[in-house]
Amino acid sequence: MGKIAIVTDSNSGITQAQAEELGVYVIPMPFYINEKMYLEGVTLTQEEFYEKLKKDEPISTSQPSPADLCDLWDKLLRDYEEIVHIPMSSGLSASCSTAMGLAIDYNGRVQVVDN
Repeated sequence: MGKIAIVTDSNSGITQAQAEELGVYVIPMPFYINEKMYLEGVTLTQEEFYEKLKKDEPISTSQPSPADLCDLWDKLLRDYEEIVHIPMSSGLSASCSTAMGLAIDYNGRVQVVDN
């Protein structure tokens, strides 16, 4: 068996620092606050998020862009044989179905798990 990369999103609760320690890859989920985009765990900390929430600022969520996801997968597949991608559950976000659709183009090298 070859090297396998594990990818998840920041909704997993794994911080970027923990991901580095664990050897997994976390793609940040985008948030829009006052129409400005922030990336969870990268340009917006949990503390900052909760502070903005307390202030009743308008907040909406999104999913990682298909281009960002494919860029990460393409980069990882230079060093890994396969990827197991574990996004947010399909019951909570369209990010799982988006990833499943994108994975088709990777000839079985990317497996998406609906958790």
